[in-house]
Amino acid sequence: MAKGEKHSAASESPAQTLGEYLANLRSARKFTLRDVEEASGSAVSNAYLSQLEHGRIKKPSPWILKSLADLYGVSYESLMAKAGYLEESEGRREKSRAVVAAGANPVLGDLTPQEEEKLLEYLAFMRSRQPKR
Repeated sequence: MAKGEKHSAASESPAQTLGEYLANLRSARKFTLRDVEEASGSAVSNAYLSQLEHGRIKKPSPWILKSLADLYGVSYESLMAKAGYLEESEGRREKSRAVVAAGANPVLGDLTPQEEEKLLEYLAFMRSRQPKR
């Protein structure tokens, strides 16, 4: 799989916990815990990932999730949703894209789909840090 290419994980199911999903992703790529630690530049330690996969850590930081999403080639949003940071439906997501694109054009000019995606990821992260109303 080429770098930057997103993998559609057939093993993902709504009933899976974040830990189970991460373990399945790692296993499907034939990575050991130490492989992930090395490939992430030690951003995700093997001990921390083990705790995540076994459900001892339920809500890792968005930065950890971003590192894992990049490494495993899955969408950052899917990991953020599995961790409980996002609760958006696909329809709402598409509406958000249209609003961002329309609102950003006067300020930023035309955005590429990748730029829209990164902008929405950042917005989701910033919203996740705000207290619930």
